[in-house]
Amino acid sequence: MEGTTITYTVSSNESGLTMKSFLRQRKGISRKLLVRMKQEQSIFLNGIFTYLDHPITVGDVITMKMPEEESENIVPEAMKLDIQFEDEDIMVLNKPANQCVHPTLLHPNGTLANGVVHYWMEQGFNRKFRAVNRLDKNTTGLLIVAKNQYAHQQLAITQRERQLTRVYEALVHGKLNKEEGTIQAPIARKSESLVEREVREDGQDAITHFKVLQELQNASYVQLKLETGRTHQIRVHMSYIGHPLLGDDLYGGTKEWMDRQALHARYLSFPHPRSKKIMSFTSELPADMEKTLNELLF
Repeated sequence: MEGTTITYTVSSNESGLTMKSFLRQRKGISRKLLVRMKQEQSIFLNGIFTYLDHPITVGDVITMKMPEEESENIVPEAMKLDIQFEDEDIMVLNKPANQCVHPTLLHPNGTLANGVVHYWMEQGFNRKFRAVNRLDKNTTGLLIVAKNQYAHQQLAITQRERQLTRVYEALVHGKLNKEEGTIQAPIARKSESLVEREVREDGQDAITHFKVLQELQNASYVQLKLETGRTHQIRVHMSYIGHPLLGDDLYGGTKEWMDRQALHARYLSFPHPRSKKIMSFTSELPADMEKTLNELLF
């Protein structure tokens, strides 16, 4: 099958630019992608292959054709996928607990990537698996997969410009001393661990906004909005302020009520990579968190 085609029509205020300036500065296309298009002679001006230094004028049509890609060493595996939305550029999925997003040495199969690659192959597509936002193995909820290099690159810009809204819900130990607030504390990997993170002065800037949704028995039901996206950010930040997630024994929580960290990616909002229309998605709490929440109600 044919790969993705991206088409732009030049407006009056863009006339006189070179194709390179138009695509890099006005459309945010990466240098890497433009180099690839040039090498493969798959970038066209009014239907004719044209070099990037060519000037453009109002009404010109610029087309980029991207061939499909083989997914990199990911073994296709049939599994049930909870697809919330899909078009030619993106998929939004609801990830269950106890599932990695990408294959690892410890988890070479059974991952979301294995299932998505199989799903695409059944439809006759070869694509590279590109997760836009990452979720831990035991975190549930909404995740975006870009279906082509263009969509992935555009969504990377969206993340960098903090236009990707990510809202989580969690069950945490104890009762917070205020109903809402912001945790701004840099996060770095612990020097003696490949997995664990910690708050440290030399870490990367990390900002989490929190709001208490409901007080429970020796616990709280909280909403968390990410301004940055560091590894384990919510888990580290909530532990840092003395309220680790239920079930998160890596960061000080206990498994008395949950056998995994009680964290769910509840809401996502972002501009579509091609149309720029704002897309919004909501995922219901998974059954195990809902059950624990009800058990801890006064």
